Amino acid sequence: MLSFEGAKTQGAAAITAKLTGLPFQQCQHNISTIDCQPSGPAGGVLVFVSGSLQLPGEQHALKFSQMFHLIPTPQASFYVLNDIFRLNYA
Repeated sequence: MLSFEGAKTQGAAAITAKLTGLPFQQCQHNISTIDCQPSGPAGGVLVFVSGSLQLPGEQHALKFSQMFHLIPTPQASFYVLNDIFRLNYA
């Protein structure tokens, strides 16, 4: 599940459609902080990221926060179970 600015989207196809349908093609992310914690007995990882993003043609960068929950797979990789993204206007 993806929560993007409060709008919830569930399922890989719907999330891909949401992200590819955003009104810009490029975005530069500048990461300020990354915090991680182990999550549950199965080896998951909870990740919190904050920073700014710059859109082409825009003068000012936008601050953002993002939290996502990584779950291990049998193939020794991870997938994103939950993802929450918010712009910080304050």
